[in-house]
Amino acid sequence: MDKVIDPSKCPICGDPNQCAQEIAKATGTPPERCWCITETFSSEVLDRVPEEAKNKACICSKCVSATAF
Repeated sequence: MDKVIDPSKCPICGDPNQCAQEIAKATGTPPERCWCITETFSSEVLDRVPEEAKNKACICSKCVSATAF
């Protein structure tokens, strides 16, 4: 059975990812500019995302910062 991916949770640590798109869906409000737009995601952090969660859930800022260049 496939694991259910929660798009509002970081696929690496499971904490809320603060994705503007997911917040907008949950609240029924127009999406604001997401924090991730100005971030650089290293290949190391992208490699930590489980295959089944790729392109289905955003990484949180804590995990992005933990593997900063």
